[in-house]
Amino acid sequence: MIISEGVGFEVIEQEYKMLFAPHIHVERLWTGARWCEGPAWFAAGRYLVWSDIPNNRMMRWDETDGSVSVFRAPSNFSNGNTVDRQGRLVSCEHLTRRVTRTEHDGSVIVLADSFEGKRLNSPNDVVVSSDGSIWFTDPFYGIATDYEGKVCPLEQDGCHVYRIDPQGGIDRVADDFVQPNGLAFSPDERFLYIADTGITHQEDGPAHIRRFEVGENGRLSGGSVFATSTSGLYDGFRIDREGRVWTSSAEGVHCIRPDGVMIGKIRIPEIVANVTFGGAMRNRLFICGTTSLYSVYVFTNGTTPG
Repeated sequence: MIISEGVGFEVIEQEYKMLFAPHIHVERLWTGARWCEGPAWFAAGRYLVWSDIPNNRMMRWDETDGSVSVFRAPSNFSNGNTVDRQGRLVSCEHLTRRVTRTEHDGSVIVLADSFEGKRLNSPNDVVVSSDGSIWFTDPFYGIATDYEGKVCPLEQDGCHVYRIDPQGGIDRVADDFVQPNGLAFSPDERFLYIADTGITHQEDGPAHIRRFEVGENGRLSGGSVFATSTSGLYDGFRIDREGRVWTSSAEGVHCIRPDGVMIGKIRIPEIVANVTFGGAMRNRLFICGTTSLYSVYVFTNGTTPG
């Protein structure tokens, strides 16, 4: 079933009906961006921060009164954001080609801007594991045009995935992607899911999510294709407590079981780039459409902060 003219829940497998009620509807909370990305939920302050990349700013939505304000401008064309286990903002920046952390006092420190003496491409998305390590993807989108960054030469030998260990050391953990993009851990952190959106720059390139097993000291193995997009790209995503993947697509949000079967969709009238769980119970899915921020309540919960 689809609620209200192409916007709302679409059931593919009957089990999806258990994740919402018929009266729940998608809300558009704000509009006015060029390309929304990287939502991150701050539980203590009851607000959401996200990136409006081409406008070189980060926005802030306040749950207490519904107001929207500019959180940071310029933002160095920030893209993906998350919240670490200490409640600090971790961001990927295209312009400066780095991953940063905003401390509680507002100061910004650089976590990574190079690997083996060469500048990173343009960090895209980021997650933090329970041991404090920070994992991020590094495609070249931010240095390919001046629209979401600045045209610059590629210094790395490709587009890869990296891990910053709790002591600050940086390792390359995956090097067989075309354009690594969104990433998220399974609830028990046994698996790391990573999107590859290489079809944007390679004919017949990948438009899928891969699943890796996470070993000791962050070593990855496996990496088989978990799900392939049937509508545009699987860009950014988050995972609920049952291991279901809620991922962006050209038609909204796809909900995929841990076995790779799509069970339903949330139809959104814009291309969706990223999502995150938030709210007091982490049962509110925040959705970054192209120009707008949406939300919808679901009968499940996100597994991690931000």
